[in-house]
Amino acid sequence: MILRTNACGTWQRKGTRKNREIHMTNTIILIFELIGTIAFSISGAMVAIRKRMDIFGIAILGLTTAVGGGVIRDLILGITPPATFRHPVYAITALATAFLIFIPAVRRGLEKKHAIYDRFLLIMDSVGLGIFTVVGVQAAFSQGYGDNLFLAVFVGTLTGVGGGVMRDMMAGDRPYIFVKHFYATSSLIGAVVTALIWTPLGGICAMAIGTILTTTLRMLAAKYRWSLPKP
Repeated sequence: MILRTNACGTWQRKGTRKNREIHMTNTIILIFELIGTIAFSISGAMVAIRKRMDIFGIAILGLTTAVGGGVIRDLILGITPPATFRHPVYAITALATAFLIFIPAVRRGLEKKHAIYDRFLLIMDSVGLGIFTVVGVQAAFSQGYGDNLFLAVFVGTLTGVGGGVMRDMMAGDRPYIFVKHFYATSSLIGAVVTALIWTPLGGICAMAIGTILTTTLRMLAAKYRWSLPKP
């Protein structure tokens, strides 16, 4: 009887520890997603400001950039309705960030200092690209597609660049991924590396490495003007 009680107690402690690990993992993923949402919303809002859009346009461009890639990802993976509509925290965060950028003092400060404006936009866009690339890979693994490397890499890259493509199209620009600085390739490399090291190193470690790699490649490509061959 005592042994049974002890065994039960041990099982309960193991179960509790496992639950804590799952909770911690979900919390870290949520933090990743919120940071990416803020970064991409800033990127979209700043493009809207450059295009002289009104507050509605700034909000929509910030929201679309932040959640557009994730919506497409969820539809491909059969997650319906997409997380953006089941968990409004992402849309609320994106809209709040866009409205913050619209504040006259913030807007004027960014517009007056073009060097700071361009650098800030690059950093936010790079961070958002890195985070959403690995979040896309994580979504594929969480849905049971970890053995399908092509799908994991595809949805990872699409999650990373999808919002930016929608932003550029809505702003009347040629999508950035087709013309500038190794953009989609950075996301693709990050997605491949994240997917390959996911099982041996664990999800959190893989996401951290993938984010750092993608973000670093994107910023180095912008600094040194790396580009793919053109005709």
